[in-house]
Amino acid sequence: MKIAFDAKRLFNNHTGLGNYSRSLVGNLQLSYPNKEYHLFTPEKKQIETTENFCDTLKFQVHESKARIKSYWRSFSIVKDLQKAGIQVYHGLSNELPHNINQSGIKSVVTIHDLIFKLYPETYSLGERVIYNRKFQYACRQADKIVAISNNTKQDIIKFYQIEPEKIAVIYQSCNPIFYHLRSDVANNEVRQAYPLPPEFFLYVGSIETRKNLKLIIEAYHLGHSTIKIPIVVIGKGGQYKIDCKKLIAQYGLEHCFIWLENVHDNLHLQSIYQLASALIYPSFYEGFGLPIAEALLSKTPVIAANTSSLCEAGGAHSLYIHPQKAQELMDAMLLILDNKELAASMRKEGYDYALKHFSPEILSTQMMNLYQNL
Repeated sequence: MKIAFDAKRLFNNHTGLGNYSRSLVGNLQLSYPNKEYHLFTPEKKQIETTENFCDTLKFQVHESKARIKSYWRSFSIVKDLQKAGIQVYHGLSNELPHNINQSGIKSVVTIHDLIFKLYPETYSLGERVIYNRKFQYACRQADKIVAISNNTKQDIIKFYQIEPEKIAVIYQSCNPIFYHLRSDVANNEVRQAYPLPPEFFLYVGSIETRKNLKLIIEAYHLGHSTIKIPIVVIGKGGQYKIDCKKLIAQYGLEHCFIWLENVHDNLHLQSIYQLASALIYPSFYEGFGLPIAEALLSKTPVIAANTSSLCEAGGAHSLYIHPQKAQELMDAMLLILDNKELAASMRKEGYDYALKHFSPEILSTQMMNLYQNL
């Protein structure tokens, strides 16, 4: 079988959509090395994270020679797919090229989330119009849609009136390193390098309104006399981050928040997860909630908002709170600190849940079965 992927973000994006693309394609090749994998990209960047995909024994990379690369990716790429004899084309980031449904090539598109529909104020009018046009076209033209959570599937049905049978839910896998726990020695080296306190709660993610970091600040303010361990925040942000720091200063809690913007090594991130007392993730909306899965695979308890897809990512043994009720979050934080037996159970059960639902082998099998059925 000749399978092609829209590899623009695989080669050129080093965060969310790029990580999804690299994990999915890399895991498929490992599980099914007898298939042909073709990567179509406007341009190729060969760096540490993409080096594996430049191996000509594993992948065939098709780099655009067109003068207007955006036009090639949206329109003329179809002719190149046909010349290469592609049987299945997978758009990994919410879009498909025009007229692929008339090419004889089966098409799949992954829809990650519809945040621009649910939180339109976080996007410009132009962005909303473009995204809506691309998403709607891809959903209607694709032979099969992959949603990265059941919540995203329901959003697709709601906003684009797509028949449920056309949508397959296949969860997102994590970076391969998260499936192997780091040693105590490695973790202690990371603790000293940053440095980190003996105990701490952890927040990982961009610092923006939707992610709801202010709820953590409010909860800490309510319980600061009894919580007593700091919050480590990993993520970058703009105005919302400034507002959060102002709120922290207003409450006199500057010494209770540790800001880390220089965690560029995923192994260091994994150690920080493993060292944390719990991950706190009170986001109002997520397509999946990758930090939750990463935390569970690091044997770290999770406290998350009871919204969107977060209960799918966290499973039955995580704690869930209302994203606007600081008292609920404070109570959950204290529960994990005070009940060591519960915390230990959450570490074990959460880890087992993540291995069962987010293992690369299981997710690769689901995806390959989808391709073969097409």
